[in-house]
Amino acid sequence: MDWSIPEDITSFIADLDTFIDTSIKPIEEANPEYFDHRREFSRTDVERGGIPTRRWREIMHEARVLADKAGFYRYPLPQALGGQDGSNVAMAVIREHLARRGPGLHAELSHEASMVANVPLALVLHEYGTPEQKALYLERLVSGDMEMAFGLTEPNHGSDATWLETRAVRDGDDWIITGAKRWNSVVDVAEIDLVFARTSGEDGKAEGISAFLVPTNAEGFEVPFYWWTFNMPTDHAEVNLNGVRVPNAAMIGEEGRGLDCAQLFVHENRIRQAASSLGAAQFCIDRAVEYTEERRLFGQQMRDYQGIQWQLVELQTEAELVRNTIAKVAWEMDVHGKTAVSDKVSMVNVRGNRLACDAADRAMQIHGGVGYSRHQPFEHIYRHHRRYRITEGSDELQYRRIAAGMWDFRSGR
Repeated sequence: MDWSIPEDITSFIADLDTFIDTSIKPIEEANPEYFDHRREFSRTDVERGGIPTRRWREIMHEARVLADKAGFYRYPLPQALGGQDGSNVAMAVIREHLARRGPGLHAELSHEASMVANVPLALVLHEYGTPEQKALYLERLVSGDMEMAFGLTEPNHGSDATWLETRAVRDGDDWIITGAKRWNSVVDVAEIDLVFARTSGEDGKAEGISAFLVPTNAEGFEVPFYWWTFNMPTDHAEVNLNGVRVPNAAMIGEEGRGLDCAQLFVHENRIRQAASSLGAAQFCIDRAVEYTEERRLFGQQMRDYQGIQWQLVELQTEAELVRNTIAKVAWEMDVHGKTAVSDKVSMVNVRGNRLACDAADRAMQIHGGVGYSRHQPFEHIYRHHRRYRITEGSDELQYRRIAAGMWDFRSGR
């Protein structure tokens, strides 16, 4: 069995690194306060509820446009969207590589911004949108000329999405949507919000939930506040839908099968989150190893203490196991379809995200006081990747999905 990375992927990564070093790093150097120990304060607009500052949004958009013009950004997207149909294997390798470079504009994961696109909502539109919806939104979404929010989670329902309380009631040729959403990401700059609401069926059942493209400037669409989070700035809005009226043409996908859109969204994200977390973990391990070479403790290099070695050996062993499993799962997704190995995607998601947190925490400890400071990136990495153990399905939900592949209880739960 050939485990080598295909030459086209290694060549793409080499060209990508050159682009980052020559076109993206200069933007960081011109705006150091957004990338050094001041990053959180420079990026956060306290006066506007803790959302990203306008300048920070401009910096991310500038990098995105450059990556698109250089031919990197759309790599994973379908050819119909100007992409190269990048495989799951390729994206796993690329996402790990970008995160292993360390935090930066090349892979600003706290906003899911990257020089290689991660835009699952574009795939949702491409797969389920009507011709009119695609013409109105799709190219603008991919190019960054507009943003689209995702409104699934509610104040009383997160992982149990089939119990959502938001309702959409038919009124002639329109739908009237009433309810509330929480952690409604990107609302601060979004033109439309993908809102999930029950249109029929029973609570607790997937059938009967529909998805709507709701303009964020619609009457009755209100944002009372944004949730301040462990990692700032935030773009996670609380949204109230007070009798928001949308036409029937705003529905995306089949009526009553809106969660198909949500499943496509999370399946696209989970394997890539795992790869990014692996890359971040490897960055922390590599930096910690370097530090043990430089630092002397009680007259010896820190690397000579087995108590230090073994901590990093455990992390490196876990990283290699996770890396190999991600590669296998990504290959299975390419061969058998994205949803064919959901249980295994959950496995690598849980282990990869946990590894990132463990590695960042251990790097902090090995670096001592300076590791705890914001002058090192470990606290920033930890605060971001800790989120991945909750979003796109919590650890507990991932365990449940794994268990469903072991015991046949899916139909009864």
